[in-house]
Amino acid sequence: MDDLHIRITGRAGRITFSRPKALNALSHDMARALHAALDQWRRDPAVALVVIDAEGDRAFCAGGDIAAVYHAGRAGDHQLGRAFFRDEYRMNAAIADFPKPIVAFMQGFVMGGGVGVGGHASHRIVGDTTQIAMPESGIGLIPDVGGTWLLSRAPGRIGEYLALTGARMQAGDAIHAGFADLYLPEAEWPPLIAELEQAGDTRAIRGRPAPESPLAVRDLSAFGGRHLDDIVAALEAAGDDDTLAILRRNSPLSMAASLAMVRAARSDSRMQQALSREFRFTARATAEADFLEGVRAQIIDKDRRPAWTAEATTEKVQAMLASLDQDELLWEDAE
Repeated sequence: MDDLHIRITGRAGRITFSRPKALNALSHDMARALHAALDQWRRDPAVALVVIDAEGDRAFCAGGDIAAVYHAGRAGDHQLGRAFFRDEYRMNAAIADFPKPIVAFMQGFVMGGGVGVGGHASHRIVGDTTQIAMPESGIGLIPDVGGTWLLSRAPGRIGEYLALTGARMQAGDAIHAGFADLYLPEAEWPPLIAELEQAGDTRAIRGRPAPESPLAVRDLSAFGGRHLDDIVAALEAAGDDDTLAILRRNSPLSMAASLAMVRAARSDSRMQQALSREFRFTARATAEADFLEGVRAQIIDKDRRPAWTAEATTEKVQAMLASLDQDELLWEDAE
């Protein structure tokens, strides 16, 4: 397909995002094509490893292409969104569980759906332009695509901070937070990819010393508060007006649910559990949350003035995360 260049080169399965003008945003068709390629290569002896990269210097993948989900939701069709998220999450799990190495080269913006691809690879390489974020609270969603799983494993309260603020991480922060593994200047990526294609061996991968991580030394103790209101109160007491300004722009329901989901994911033994929990929220998002208003304000009309209406009560969060019964996202290998 035009938006995703899939081929075998040497001993490597190769997947390249190829819609740079759209910041390589991930569409439903792209998610399905990527998953199909992985299924084909799982037992193909000609493929020793998989390399995922992207055209253009602005983005690896800046997120999911959710315009179609928005327009369908506005028209009362909530199944299109459910189908997109279900297929995307199954693709995310296929990356995490792939039996061969997957090497992701993540330049520029890596957000939302881009994290769902690159963030679950076995070898995650970042460079000087990399900016990784899970900014879904700003559009009335939650950090999905396995994002709550990754956030739950970040040191200290970094997971809560990133989930609620959507803050961007450069290379050093991304490695410290567990969203990436190695730093390598981007000029060195093409020869490394060529070597991986020829040798089919990840021993060719050698990173450079990682840049410093401002997150590693930042005081995020306020994000240990039990509830969103407690976090806001602690930030007010600390006089952290910059962080408060961010939280006051984001969807209260999304932040409250994200907080609960990151903490719940700390008890998960595998990423699929987090994905199933995320699907409970996103399956309801177009009908019962702030998602349509957030997308309108940030992506469609771009007035950056969302009028949030969804309540952020404990009861509402529980309702958004309640079982979907026959529509639950299940896994064939579930015990």
